[in-house]
Parts: sequence; C-alpha cells; structure tokens
Amino acid sequence: MRLRILHTTTYRYEPPATSVIQILRMTPCSHDGQYVAEWQIDVSTDTKLDTHEDAFGNVTHVLSCGPVSDIKITAEGLIETHDTGGVLRGADERFPAGMFLRATDLTTVNPAMIAVARQLRSEAESDTLGFLHTLMSQISDHMTFDEDPTNSGTSAAEAFTLKRGVCQDYAHIFIACARSGGVPARFVSGHFLRSDGTVHQDAGHAWAEAYVDGLGWVGFDPANCICTTDAHVRIAIGLDYLGAAPVRGTRYGGGSETLTVAVKVEQAGRPGQWQSQTQS
Repeated sequence: MRLRILHTTTYRYEPPATSVIQILRMTPCSHDGQYVAEWQIDVSTDTKLDTHEDAFGNVTHVLSCGPVSDIKITAEGLIETHDTGGVLRGADERFPAGMFLRATDLTTVNPAMIAVARQLRSEAESDTLGFLHTLMSQISDHMTFDEDPTNSGTSAAEAFTLKRGVCQDYAHIFIACARSGGVPARFVSGHFLRSDGTVHQDAGHAWAEAYVDGLGWVGFDPANCICTTDAHVRIAIGLDYLGAAPVRGTRYGGGSETLTVAVKVEQAGRPGQWQSQTQS
C-alpha cells in the first residue's frame, strides 16, 4: 500500500516565548514492512534542524529558536507499506529484548492489572503469542475510547482504573500488563490509515510491540484490537510515550500556549481523511 501522510503541529505563544527548544521524532525509517519513498520536515520559523539518532535508533531533529510567537512544524511524505502479519523484520535493534521489561512511571501496574496478567499468562501456559492476543482483546473490552479524562502524563494504572482513554493509554496498559507477564514490550508512535474515520487522535496513532521467542517483535494495536498491518506507518519507539513523542520540548518566557495538530493520512491517489484538534 502507498500511504501519503501530512502531519502539522502549530504552537502559538501570547506573548511571544523568549526561546523554544523542541525534539522532533517525526521521521520514519525503512524496514521490511515499510519503505520511505519521500519524506521531509519543514519549520515556519528561521531555524536550523540538527539531525541525530537517539538511543533507540529513532531519527530525531532538534529545533531551537526565539523569540517567537508561533511555530508551524510540517512533516510529510510517501510511505510504501507491506503486510507482514504484524511481525517486525529488518529494523535497527539497539538493545536486547529484555531491556524492554523495564518499568516506567507511565507503565506502572496496579493490583488489578497484575491479577489480569497473571491469570491470562497462566491460562496461556507457554503460548506467549496467545497470551498477547488475549490480553489485547481484554484491554479492548475493558476500555472505552474517550479523549477527555486522560492526558500525555496519565499512567497505565490510572487509565486502567478510569476504563477510558486514547490510543496512547491503550498502548501503555498493554505494555504494562505484558511486562508484568514477563514479556518485553515497547511503545510505538506512528500513523494509521483509518477506514471509517471514527478514531480521533490528537497527533497520529500509537500502539505497542511485544517480543515473542521465535518470531521477534510483533505489533499489537489494542485501540483497534488488531495486530499491525500495512495500514500502520511506524515512526518511533520508546519505553513509553515520552521516548517516542512526535514533538517534545520546553520553552522559556511567554504566557499562554496554544497547540493545534492536524494529521492527514491517505492511500495515494485516493481522497484523504483529516483529523484536527485544538488545545489551549
């Protein structure tokens, strides 16, 4: 499948910020499931983008500017994807899988989550893949998609208790429970070609990858209750959202900040779908 993506992030500061530093993780890499045919990042303000790779192998750009009243960051390109049955092959792996058993503040578990993971793991016995599929289904049944009660700092345990959240929360819960069951898991940020347009996301999509002996890393999208397909475009990975966030940084000075995100994902040559959200 050929997917054309346009991801725009706009910050407005009133009064202007004295200086702004942002780290961008908005550039995909090629692997057996996707080929980056075209990609570019543009920034409205006069600044230089320094390109690096972080510890996980994600392509990062560092943006610094100021004083500034507004910044528009645009990432766009064409990705050719192939359905690999959810199995990730050909990616740059910097760490052994066991490193992704490490817990973080956003992937904490509570007693109820531990109980679920223990029960499902016991029922699956040695079938790790079966455990992960059942876990994904359980999370899908337990949760209701709702963007109001959670934010980027909501932990897996908090979202699980609320029984509500967005794709980021679904991914964090899956990761936390998988790790509790002894399975390495990690956070993935990216984009998803939605067939019905009903799943609204503020800045693209998020899912998880879990490590299965004999298969390697397998993508699980608990918000849609499917393994990853050629409709998914993988951008960045991390232990949790903070390590894979498309834009993350800080500012000095200024008053109120308004963030507007618009994402367009379309199959090349076909009408696209737009999602937008404004936050103040």
